[in-house]
Amino acid sequence: MQMKKFINDPENLTAELLEGLAMANPDILELGEDNMVVNKKLAEADRVTIVTQGGAGHEPAIEGFVGEGMVDIDVVGDIFAAPGPQACVDAIKLADKGKGVLYIVLNHAGDMLTGNMTMKQCKKQGLNVARVVTQEDVSNATRENADDRRGLVGCIPTYKIAGAAAAEGGSLEEVAAVAQRFADNMATLAVAVRGATHPQTGTLLAELGDDEMEIGMGQHGEEGGGRQPMKSADETAAIMVNALVRDIGIEPGEKVMLIVNGSGATTLMEQLIVYRAAVKELAKQDIEVVANFVGEMLTVQEQAGFQMFMARMDDELLRLWNAPCNTPYLKK
Repeated sequence: MQMKKFINDPENLTAELLEGLAMANPDILELGEDNMVVNKKLAEADRVTIVTQGGAGHEPAIEGFVGEGMVDIDVVGDIFAAPGPQACVDAIKLADKGKGVLYIVLNHAGDMLTGNMTMKQCKKQGLNVARVVTQEDVSNATRENADDRRGLVGCIPTYKIAGAAAAEGGSLEEVAAVAQRFADNMATLAVAVRGATHPQTGTLLAELGDDEMEIGMGQHGEEGGGRQPMKSADETAAIMVNALVRDIGIEPGEKVMLIVNGSGATTLMEQLIVYRAAVKELAKQDIEVVANFVGEMLTVQEQAGFQMFMARMDDELLRLWNAPCNTPYLKK
């Protein structure tokens, strides 16, 4: 299948999309060196600050969540690629306003390699940094082996929780602890019906038959072991809800956050129908949805499918989720 995209030179994709993002949001963020996207109000941040990293190509993640109440600096790598560690160390130094920096990394091989080298350098230079790794994909490892789990859309609500805790004036230890507690009680499962293409090369990332779907597909088309005949929205939602409830150990009477995140080529109509089915399935189990998001947070170009995210909530986490923020793609 021929790739059709409104792009210029494929080599300039990352630079041009970041320039467009900055032009579209001049009051919220600005571009720094080495593809850093920086909170415009960072200079006046008398608090713990938040730094993260990730490859381009997943818009609006991650750079679309830079701003007040969420991420202070996102270091952007090339399409689907982690940035280098030196840029991340530089970002942490730039972000530190004397209260320390929380560094949030998604669990993917390249990001973890960069993250580990960054932390090593920070330690050597005596920088005040704590790290939280998001690793919530239930499809490729058990909870006991969480270090093998891929990071999916769960990074976005983690930024929101951490950013709000920082805005409230929490110490680095407190901000890291609440972010880690949230991350330890979240899970994501993805489903795909069609793979994406790599926007620089046109390479197809995953192939599925006309009547097939795969529950558990990773961010970049990695197999999830759940290939099966296409099912309805209600059937798919029930399978995914029950897998997430089981994984986190949600009990009747508990409260959760529920996110249906479109992967790039799934309509909002479909996402809302899936969300409706998921809420009804949870209600049957006496589980209440107290926080939500339906739409695109983290995409994979034109991959057709969605990620369903769930997290155990309490009063503190709900307060932090509902706290004000001003970023290009999430405002409260």
